[in-house]
Amino acid sequence: MRKLLALLLVFGLAALTASGLGAQSTMPDLAQYAPATGQSKMLKENMKTVTATVESIDLATRALTLKGPDGKVMGLKVGEEVKNLPQLKVRDKVAVTYYESIAAQIIKPGTGPASGAQQAVATAKPGEKPAGAMVQQVTVVATIEAIDKATQHVTLKGPEGKTVEVKVNNPKNLEGVKVGDEVAITYTEAMAVSVEKP
Repeated sequence: MRKLLALLLVFGLAALTASGLGAQSTMPDLAQYAPATGQSKMLKENMKTVTATVESIDLATRALTLKGPDGKVMGLKVGEEVKNLPQLKVRDKVAVTYYESIAAQIIKPGTGPASGAQQAVATAKPGEKPAGAMVQQVTVVATIEAIDKATQHVTLKGPEGKTVEVKVNNPKNLEGVKVGDEVAITYTEAMAVSVEKP
């Protein structure tokens, strides 16, 4: 049925947008979870928290070295928006939480959200423990341009006019799908960092 549309857009997201953001073809078969018309449904969601130890700090260059629980060392540069970096000390514990999700919605042509991106950043107030969060969200709306049931291929057209042809593994997913149908896929990525004293 319309389950196909969400899966097709997930696989074609990178090909349809100039930014190259999107899911990779290694994603699991999400067609079974696609939403009915007008409903938004979470297709994939992942959250992971890692605690690392501060190994070194260079305030002049705003460079940090962190050691993860597996012993791997990672360097990173902290932007000026992190106001409380001088409060960070060697051996402090830093918790990093990463979240990503993909949600899909089948929509009638011209009635859904517009393709676009949004971003928000929040940091601790001066004097508080160093902390911050960032979230960005990308929405892409693609239109079904062609359906070839014999070869099980569907052609999607993205907001910038780029098209991608995608093979549909299960022919039942083509039932009820018609040229002109649209799918809105929203990819959300967020990261929060906080300091936990040793």
